[in-house]
Order: sequence, then C-alpha cells, then structure tokens
Amino acid sequence: MIDHLKQMAIFARVVDEGSFRAAAKDVGLSPSRISETVSDLEEYLGVTLLHRTTRKIALTNEGRMFYGRVVEMLRSAETGLNELNALSLEPVGALRISFPAFLAGGPLTAAVASFTKLHPNVAISVVYSDNRVGLLEEGFDMSIRVGWLADSSMMSRKLADGQRVLVAGTEYAAHRPKPQRPGDLEDWDWIRYRNRSDVTVFTSPDGKEESVTGNSQVEVDSIDALYHLAMMDAGVTVLPSFLARRGEEAGTLVRLLPDWTLRPLGIFAVWPDKSRRESLTLLFVRYLAEREIC
Repeated sequence: MIDHLKQMAIFARVVDEGSFRAAAKDVGLSPSRISETVSDLEEYLGVTLLHRTTRKIALTNEGRMFYGRVVEMLRSAETGLNELNALSLEPVGALRISFPAFLAGGPLTAAVASFTKLHPNVAISVVYSDNRVGLLEEGFDMSIRVGWLADSSMMSRKLADGQRVLVAGTEYAAHRPKPQRPGDLEDWDWIRYRNRSDVTVFTSPDGKEESVTGNSQVEVDSIDALYHLAMMDAGVTVLPSFLARRGEEAGTLVRLLPDWTLRPLGIFAVWPDKSRRESLTLLFVRYLAEREIC
C-alpha cells in the first residue's frame, strides 16, 4: 500500500490540473512518467480511472469515486503537516503567492526576501500580475489584493492603506500653470489606468470633494507603465506614494495638489478558507502585518 501512495497523489494532481502535461510541470516529472505512474496505479487496482484522448482526460465512474477518497487522504495529510508545522520551532514548506505587478519593486518584495532569510526552510514562489488571479483555480496559497474586497468566501486581513498621489513629469508640469484645485487639471493630458475609473475624486483640506475627468490620450493596464510614462512627460497620473517618491527623488516627477488627498486603497492579504498550508500562510500574513509595506 505504501508504495502506491505517491501514485495516488499523482493521479489526483492529474485530475486537478486537467492533463498529464500540466501535472508533470507541477510536480517536476516528464509527462510520459506521469502517464506511466497512473497506468501502474490502474493496473494495481484492476480498473480504468481515466478516459484518455489526444486533447483531454475524463474520469471514469470508478475514477470519480476513487478521486474523492484520494482527495480526503491528501487533505488529511496536509492537515497533519500543518499541525506539526505549527508546533515546529522552524517552519518548513512551500508557499505559492501572487502580488500585483506594480509592487514588484516595493516593500512587499523586500518582505519576501527578509522572510525567507528568517525561515530558510520555507520556499516561496511569487507570481506578479496586475490581473486578478484565481486563488483556488490557479493553486495559490495567498494573494495580495489592492482595493476593496467583495469576495466574502475568502479569509482576509487588511495589511495597510495604500496612499495615492497625483504626479506629472517635471518638464511637463514646468510648462503649465501651477494648479490650485482639481478643476485646473481638466485640460491637462491624463495617463489612464484601465482598471480605474476615468473620474478622479479629490478631498480638499476642509473636507470638500471635487472630481476631475481630464483629457486622456494614453491608457495602459500597468501601474509601472503609468510611472514610466509620467517620467517621460506624457502627462499627469495617479501613482502609489512609494512610486511617486522614487520619481521625486530622481527629479523626474513632481507632485501636484499636495494639500488635496485621494482615497487610499486597502491592501489585503487573501487566502482560501481551507488553505493547504494554513500555518505557513498565517505565519507569512502575520509577518507582513507587522511591517510597513507601502
């Protein structure tokens, strides 16, 4: 029986990933070796678990029943590892997490580096993307999301409020009258972020709101692109404060309307209710919560 436990785990991974090739990539074996392993398991059981075609696989009735039992076994094993890990003086394991791409050069990435130095037996794989990833669908243990959460099915913890500021390229701003209020920016060139509303709402020092739309010639789907386009004097845009500071220190960006504020965006750690690596995930989330990450 013990000899077949690995075969069972590989069978479940093939079902989860939807193909031998995807499962092979996930576990670090060749597709032919994965296929051979499942065939060996079928021979041992005396049943066919998977219908195979050139394009996809499908569970047989026996395979569907067996898969449910294998998943229960794997979940119990993961729970045991989590419980032991929680008692261990030195955490061990692997985490697969996702961050927004624009945070790649910020304090969150620095926190990953310091966490791995503190816990050398923990491996972290980070995917950077400004597009929202599916935690369960894509096999992530945790994700950092910026904005305001609408999905209540996930566990979450607010880590910080991400401050945003209005900036423009130094040369671009130098050739225009200094704005005193948001309305003065209506005829400026705006660099738009595709995932953000075209209307930018500011709050004055005395608490009054004023919005501006402005002209837009360039629209992008990357915060990093906003930053670089602003430095190249393509117009005015809203940036996370840590990116704005970098441009100001380099002399390529200037902050506009410094007395007016923009609504901060919450920075949240989000993870599945039944995380495969619950103790490691919570350890990492607590580590981030104790640090300045924006």
